Amino acid sequence: MENLNIYIESLIFASDRPITLKDLEQTLSTYFETEIIKEDVLNSIEQIKSKYSSTDFAFEMVEIANGYQFMTKGLFHPVVGQYLRLESKKKISRAALETLAIISYKQPVTKTEMESIRGVNCDYGVQKLLDMELVEITGREEGPGKPLLYGTTEKFMDHFGINSLNDLPQLKEFETEEQSIGLKEEE
Repeated sequence: MENLNIYIESLIFASDRPITLKDLEQTLSTYFETEIIKEDVLNSIEQIKSKYSSTDFAFEMVEIANGYQFMTKGLFHPVVGQYLRLESKKKISRAALETLAIISYKQPVTKTEMESIRGVNCDYGVQKLLDMELVEITGREEGPGKPLLYGTTEKFMDHFGINSLNDLPQLKEFETEEQSIGLKEEE
């Protein structure tokens, strides 16, 4: 199909979140009233990626959160980060960040389990994360009271630049000597 790249670029640009290959195929097939072949879409995506890899552009197309999105190139992250820090009114507190870490590694998880790990009430942190759409209610646990279960969202993966939960750092990567329990043997 002629000019498929331009249509794909426009869809990715217009989307406020990563747009999936399936969504691209369905949208284009419906619009053109003909089946759009997956390989044609993938070829166009590669051509678009190549086009924006040039130093003439401050952004690039990346695959993230099982979709495609335009993002600023790494070279410009410091200046964009400065702008976002100045403009940001929503900040994640340390407590909310700790709660988010528990949810991301233990999901699905109840508020009681989070509070057991943190040792403090998590109501405010969970509400803040729900408001920021980084976590969502994923269901209810079977058992007394049927407590709500929480998990991360696609926006969480987009925010932290990961494609899946498997991309999260492993907990053992954080272990340091200061965190180990026990006395050091003196030489």
